[in-house]
Amino acid sequence: MMKGGAMVKKEAKMRIRAFPMTMDEKYVENIWNLLKAAIQEIQRKNNSGLSFEELYRNAYTMVLHKHGERLYSGLKEVVTNHLENKVRKDVLHSLNNNFLQTLNAAWNDHQTSMVMIRDILMYMDRVYVQQNNCENVYNLGLVIFRDKVVRYGSIGNHLRVTLLNMIMKERRGEIIDRLAIKNACQMLMMLGIETRHVYEEDFESHFLKQSANFYVIESQKFLEENSASSYIHKVENRINEEADRATHYLDESTEPRIVEVVEEELIKGHMKTIVEMEGSGVVHMLKNNKMDDLACMYKLFGRVTEGHKTIGEAVSQYLREEGKALVTQANDEQSQQTNAVTYIQNLLELKDRFDDFLTKSFSNDKYFKQVISGDFEYFLNLNPRSPEFLSLFIDDKLKKGVRGLSDVEVESVLDKSMILFRFLQEKDAFEEYYKRHLARRLLNLKSASDDSEKMMISKLKSECGCQFTSKLEGMFKDMTVSNTINEEFKNHLQNTGKSLNGVELAVRVLTTGFWPGQNAPAPIVLPRIPNQAFDVFKNFYLAKHSGRILTLQPSAGTADLNAIFYGNKKGTEEEGDNVRNVKKHILCVNTFQMLILLMFNTREKLSYEEIREETSIPERDLTRALQPLSVGKATQRILSKTPKTKEIEKTHTFSINESFTSAFHRVKIQQASARQGEAEPERNETRRKVDEDRKHEIEACIVRIMKSRRHLNHNTLIAEVVEQLNKRFQPSPLVIKKRIEGLIEREYMKRSDQDRKMYIYLA
Repeated sequence: MMKGGAMVKKEAKMRIRAFPMTMDEKYVENIWNLLKAAIQEIQRKNNSGLSFEELYRNAYTMVLHKHGERLYSGLKEVVTNHLENKVRKDVLHSLNNNFLQTLNAAWNDHQTSMVMIRDILMYMDRVYVQQNNCENVYNLGLVIFRDKVVRYGSIGNHLRVTLLNMIMKERRGEIIDRLAIKNACQMLMMLGIETRHVYEEDFESHFLKQSANFYVIESQKFLEENSASSYIHKVENRINEEADRATHYLDESTEPRIVEVVEEELIKGHMKTIVEMEGSGVVHMLKNNKMDDLACMYKLFGRVTEGHKTIGEAVSQYLREEGKALVTQANDEQSQQTNAVTYIQNLLELKDRFDDFLTKSFSNDKYFKQVISGDFEYFLNLNPRSPEFLSLFIDDKLKKGVRGLSDVEVESVLDKSMILFRFLQEKDAFEEYYKRHLARRLLNLKSASDDSEKMMISKLKSECGCQFTSKLEGMFKDMTVSNTINEEFKNHLQNTGKSLNGVELAVRVLTTGFWPGQNAPAPIVLPRIPNQAFDVFKNFYLAKHSGRILTLQPSAGTADLNAIFYGNKKGTEEEGDNVRNVKKHILCVNTFQMLILLMFNTREKLSYEEIREETSIPERDLTRALQPLSVGKATQRILSKTPKTKEIEKTHTFSINESFTSAFHRVKIQQASARQGEAEPERNETRRKVDEDRKHEIEACIVRIMKSRRHLNHNTLIAEVVEQLNKRFQPSPLVIKKRIEGLIEREYMKRSDQDRKMYIYLA
């Protein structure tokens, strides 16, 4: 217990007492005078004989004895006096001679002296400055230098003017002292004490303003004297110069600010002028394939807001004009039978050209991609025949006899065609035409490659779904089955010994629904021998497939006829030797033409009406069959027509052209050119079928939506139908409304009793 008590007693005696020593005023003054003299010696660069340890101890003693205030105010006074009486005068004397060098030397000396003074007064920095929350020694020196020298009277103004004038000289191509400017800018940054206020207020704001004024004038001069591409290169150089200037001798933080000024004055203010410059703007670059110039413009305009949009608008305007010209030209020339292949080829070339610009000039920019796609969609759909022409173009590429196209090239062409297909708003119209053209290729054995055909179908399948391609695949299946049936029919004829009277028959059995244009063909009167041959096949086929009905499709058939032309008589009656120049040919014709030509075996002359009555060929088909035979190419004119006009009328008469000559033994009678597309009546028929199909699609879509939603507002239903169908065609709200009425009548849905604009689905 006692031992423990003793310990407590010993602990109670330990305490820290205040330093007992006190200092009188006189002693303080003596110490301060010593320090003052030392500071002045440091400022005069005579510091070699000073004892920094002793000076530090003296400063320490003053602060320790609560005389920090005296030391701080004294320091402020000494530094101020030195800067006012010595440094400022030197700088003022040098205003017109070596100003920047003098100011820089004074600044360096001041920095050096303040570092030494700071070392002596380190204890004051740690204690007095911290307690009183005032500027530390070094920063105090900066503040005084800023206020008493740099911002004094004419010095600050002269500094700014000098710096700005030197920069202007350099812009004009003169050589300047970059280091002097760099030192001045660094000084201004340091005088801001961890902020850029001094640099900004005393120099940068004026520099940016002066630069803006300079570039306003320069932009006008550049625009007057240069083409768009030269202007762009000059602007690029100016931006690089200013960025380089800021990096090398201004403060780095100025770079984005000065570059923004240049962009504002040289680019943003003149974008439209540059883009629309006559003879050198965007249109000129596009016309003359100036991809590099356009790439420079794209890169430069990317620096400012709305820059790419301005170029995009100009590109769009030019592209629409070009595309519109192609489409309008095609529309204007329809009377002269526009070549569908050339039309699509021109569009594909235009697309390739702009795709080139997209990759080489616009860095595959998503915005420009959308602009180009939008424009193509716009003008491609201006021509209502675009779906038909695109199908004809593909038809041309997939036909036999297209020379010089490898499989890779065919695939490339098909891929490009699919790009245009995506731009079509009436995809369903294209599908209808594609079915017709595919049917023609298959039935006339014109398809160049099954692989290419199947490749195209797979591309359409990925775009349109299986519903469309199932019919196309069915067409291919029919062709395969027909080949097998024909082989079986040949064997049947050999086994039974039946004769077709010299007719070689090949039949294609087409499934109803797969093939286009099969709706109730007009019954025609076949000549006896072909009719008997067909009956033999019919009996053979129906014996194998009971319950089926075979209907002849004359519009899809072809025939090869052996023909003998006796030529005109040579010699005269007096000479008594009439010689005829006999010629034999095989004529490749369609079924209707076969019917017409076989009639001339028994008659020399026939009128239009006689042919129509005896064959029952519909007028439209009869006129189309007679045209190439009587008014087509001279090398294919099998018939002579009276009167000799280009049109065929009901009163005209026809006879065999005995003087017919051809260099070929096998003469293919040219049908109405596929490349020109359908004639007006056929086109109207196709349009009617497409419209009919659309009605069913719209109704199916309405029922699907109503079934899932049960009840729906009129406007919402219209919007949903349009959204679901616009990938195939653009349904008109008026047509949708009619289909809704039709469904209400058939009780698929009804109007709500409370709200007539609300529809309710009836299960």
